Amino acid sequence: MNADDLRSVQTPLKERYRETPDAALVTLHAEGRIGEGVSCKIETGKALVVAGLHPATGGSGQAACSGDMLLEALVACAGVTLNAVATALGIELRDASLLAEGDLDFRGTLGLSKDVPVGFQNIRLKFTLDTDASEEQLDTLLRLTERYCVVYQTLAHPPALSVTRKLATG
Repeated sequence: MNADDLRSVQTPLKERYRETPDAALVTLHAEGRIGEGVSCKIETGKALVVAGLHPATGGSGQAACSGDMLLEALVACAGVTLNAVATALGIELRDASLLAEGDLDFRGTLGLSKDVPVGFQNIRLKFTLDTDASEEQLDTLLRLTERYCVVYQTLAHPPALSVTRKLATG
């Protein structure tokens, strides 16, 4: 795909969203169901993933860790966004790799210390790029990738969260 191909796909969408802003609001879904042991089966749309405890909290390491999945979602979104922005800007990327690392102190998750937060304390996203782009082009590429990456922006500016419950009937 080149910049013209990308524009031809996105232009009608942009026009529709300008004319009908409500059409741009899409609700994404993720579903899961508890599984054997301490696990949860997640329907990803492409495959079934079983998430379980991280080995640092007593897991076997056989199931996907939700913290890893969060970092994987960041890498996937940033990688797609990077590629789209590079395409739109006409920047040739011969290759690009991304690495997300996050620091967790499991004392918080295990309830050992109220002073230790539950969740990632730091997340680092690293890009390794094989390109002839100038420093100015690279600065623009990364700035726009950060700006338009949904997962990055969600982590950087957390949305309001709510939790509800209902009892299964039957």
